[in-house]
Amino acid sequence: MKNKKTNPTRHTFSLLRQLCNLIPTGLVGSLARKRGVHKQARSFSPWSHVVSLIYVQLTHCFSLNDASDGLSLHSGQLSTVRGATAPSRNALSHANRKRDAGLAEELFWKVMEHLQSLKPGFARGRGRPMRRFKRAIHAVDSSTIKLIMSSFSWAHHRRRKAAAKLHLRLNLQSFLPACAIVDKAKGHDNQKARELCLGLKAGEIAIFDMAYVAYEHLHELTQRMVWWVSRAPESMAYRVVKKLQPKAKGKILRDDLVRLTGPKSKKHYPEVLRRVVALVEVDGKEREMEFLSNNLEWSAQSIADLYKCRWQIEVFFKQIKQTLQLADFVGHSANAVKWQIWTALLTYVLLRFMAYVSRWEQSFARLWGLVRAGLWKKLDLLDLLKRWCGTAQRPLKFRACPEQAYFPGF
Repeated sequence: MKNKKTNPTRHTFSLLRQLCNLIPTGLVGSLARKRGVHKQARSFSPWSHVVSLIYVQLTHCFSLNDASDGLSLHSGQLSTVRGATAPSRNALSHANRKRDAGLAEELFWKVMEHLQSLKPGFARGRGRPMRRFKRAIHAVDSSTIKLIMSSFSWAHHRRRKAAAKLHLRLNLQSFLPACAIVDKAKGHDNQKARELCLGLKAGEIAIFDMAYVAYEHLHELTQRMVWWVSRAPESMAYRVVKKLQPKAKGKILRDDLVRLTGPKSKKHYPEVLRRVVALVEVDGKEREMEFLSNNLEWSAQSIADLYKCRWQIEVFFKQIKQTLQLADFVGHSANAVKWQIWTALLTYVLLRFMAYVSRWEQSFARLWGLVRAGLWKKLDLLDLLKRWCGTAQRPLKFRACPEQAYFPGF
C-alpha cells in the first residue's frame, strides 16, 4: 500500500533563501569589488542583482516590470535573503546593461567549486556511462538560443535572424558543466573547440559532433594523450591504410585505419586515424554513420557506444531550455543576455545540488516546478524533496528526461 504524503516540515527560511544560502556569504561582494562593480548603482547591490536574476529563472519572468513587481510584492521576505532589495525597472535594466557579466561567470564556477568541496560525490556523479572506461568522459556541443532580430541586432546570425550560442563541455559522469562559453551564434563551432578542451587531462575522453572537427586541434589532443571520438565530416578525404576485422558482429560495417589525404587536413593531422562505420536506427529507420577516433585499441562497438553517450548533452540542453528562463530576456544588450544565461546555469547547479543531497530520483522539470510553486513558503526544502514527494528510501537514480532525446534503438 502506498504511503500517504505527510505535510513537509516548517522552516525558518523560504525556499528561495535556502537555495541562495548555498552561495557562500560574501562571495558576490568580493567578486564585485575585484571587478569594480560595487561602485555602480549602490542602492541595488550586486547581491540583490544575483538574487533577482535567480528569481527570474525560477518564476519565468518575461520582462523587467514582471521581475520588479514580483519582487516588490515580496520585499519583506526578500530582505531576509541577506538583505537583498527589490529593484526598480530602471535599476535592473541598468545593472544588466552596465555590470560586467564576467562577475556572473566567475560566480558560477566559484559556487560549483564550493558545492563540490561540500559534497565530493556531487562532482563524481551518481552514474558512470560506459563503466569499462575508468577516466572521465566529456561531451562537447553547443546550443543556439534564439533572439529577436529587431531587439538584438548585435547578435545578427542570418539574414533575418539573431541568436546567441552556449558552447559547453559536459562531464557525463556528474552531468555538470566543465567548461562553458557564451557568445554570438555567428561563426563556426570549431573555432571554440580548442578553448573548450583546454582543461582535459591525459587519458580522458572527449566526444564531438562533426561541427567541432578541426584537424589541427584534434592532433593537439592526440599529442596531449586525450582520447576523442567524433562523427566524420562528409567531405573528409582519406585513404585506407589497413582494414581491421570487426570484433563485434551485427551493425558494425567497417573498421579501418586511415590517413587523411586533403591538402590541408593531411598537414594538420599526419597520423593514422580509426574509421568505424555502423548502422544506427534513427526515427525507426537504419542509416549509416561514420565515426572517427584517435584510439586504435578500442573495439569498434566501444567507439559507436561512446558516441551514443554524446546525446546526453542534448538532454542537458533540453533540461535547461525547457525549465529555466532562456526564451524571454529581461535585457537586450549582449551583457544582459550573458547575465541571464550564466544565472540560468547557476540556478541549474543549485537545484542539482539539492537533488543530490536529498537523493531526488525524479525529473529535473518536476524539481524546478516544485521549487517554483513554493518559492516564498517557509518549508524545509530537503524534507520536502525527501518525504513529501515520496522519494525517500528508493533506489538512487536521477532521471535525465526527456527520454525522447535519445536515438530510438541505438
